[in-house]
Amino acid sequence: MSDTEALMWRLEKDPHLASTFANITVLDRPLNSDALSARLERTSYVFPRLRRKVQPVPGNFGAPLWVDDTSFDIRYHVRHISLPEPGTLRQLLDLATLIVADPFDRSRPLWQFFIVDGLIGGRGALIQKLHHTVTDGQGGVELSLNFIDLERTPAPPLPLDPDLIARVEEESKQTPQVEMLRGAMSDSLRIPLGMLRQVRDVISDPKLLGSLGPETLQTVRSVMNEVTTIDPARSPLWTERSLRRHVEVIRAPYKQLRAASKHLGGTLNTAFITAAATAAGEYHRALGTPIEELRTSMAISTRTNDTGDGGNAFSLIRFLVPTGEMSIDERFSAINDIVQASRTNSGGDALASASSVASLLPTSVITRFARVQGETVDFATSNVRAAGIPLYIAGALVLENYPLGPLAGTAFNLTLLSYNGSMDMGLNMDAAAIAEPALLRDELVKAFTQIVKRDPTPPETMSSAPTQSELATSEKNQTIKKRWWRRSR
Repeated sequence: MSDTEALMWRLEKDPHLASTFANITVLDRPLNSDALSARLERTSYVFPRLRRKVQPVPGNFGAPLWVDDTSFDIRYHVRHISLPEPGTLRQLLDLATLIVADPFDRSRPLWQFFIVDGLIGGRGALIQKLHHTVTDGQGGVELSLNFIDLERTPAPPLPLDPDLIARVEEESKQTPQVEMLRGAMSDSLRIPLGMLRQVRDVISDPKLLGSLGPETLQTVRSVMNEVTTIDPARSPLWTERSLRRHVEVIRAPYKQLRAASKHLGGTLNTAFITAAATAAGEYHRALGTPIEELRTSMAISTRTNDTGDGGNAFSLIRFLVPTGEMSIDERFSAINDIVQASRTNSGGDALASASSVASLLPTSVITRFARVQGETVDFATSNVRAAGIPLYIAGALVLENYPLGPLAGTAFNLTLLSYNGSMDMGLNMDAAAIAEPALLRDELVKAFTQIVKRDPTPPETMSSAPTQSELATSEKNQTIKKRWWRRSR
């Protein structure tokens, strides 16, 4: 594991800091269970972490290792269940909430897929649940390329290279103790040990910051920003935390939101944050407790073509957003400046560097420390880019695709996944903090509608997306599909 993954693993000593994330996929018909299981069995060789469990290093002297699960059975990881009548979306969301809240069996690989039958209208669903140490949101999208298709009945996938299967199986037989010793003796830290000592000394005595050399000053400052923020979250309403969860989902039109963002002088990501801040402010005003600003965190992908085996590649930035009464244009402009400044001043590798510092501390210390850090953030956001074309899973057309991000001590997490002309969002809430979840959902819908109205082209409804027939008959879209698929593969 990387230092960041090891930190997420250790933090789960406190269940409030669980890092499980999920995706709720609504399909036009029930999935073919055998077909999906076969594809995922195949995928497990391409993405070996699906076949591996976590083994801590003795004495926690180094990051945990991924080792082969000699009892790996695809039937344990792919479950098949059915909703009771009437099979509503609300029932599906409640089921997903329970599934995600259920801790993983740490003696097995950290993922499960639940095929769900019985939705209204003859539809089906798939609940995908992964531990964050396996991969991040963008890595999960790349993982899905191994079991999604561009048509309902595609040609059978090409056989896997026998050398790949043999290599994965051979690696699984290697004695993990050898790798443990190698990792313990090597320089596995993301930053030098001497620099870690400097960080420790500066945290104890900030006056020493001026004595650092220019080569280490920026890194030390970024680590300091990551690990020493203790300013409490701003909301007077979202003060309680619990293990109870409530999930809602939202859709917004991609093209119109992108056009509105460009018209307002920013990006889709700015529109996303602006809608979240607007809804949070309106929620507080509706309950008689107006608030001028709240702190949010945003996940930033650092994934490149050279990113290892599909694991985690992201950083986090935190910033205050205006939530007082103002026009959408004013809020959008202010947040656009704030996000750009936060990206510039984030230090890039602050999370990885802070994780290296945390690797030297006892688990009991870092969990208490992480709880304090979590209490500085009111809500979390994440934006994951996916496919702009129709996709199929085991013979079923994907209709909607809602991601659920971990709370990590915040009041709610709003995660966005773009798909086929729509921006599908999962709103994961701490039920103790958000007393009126439907109100927050409705305010988010209103906020996105306000932004969409800034699109200079004729407006469309919140749930609009190109029809399947329009996409299927468009020669241009067929060309785009093929190009996207080749690039993704």
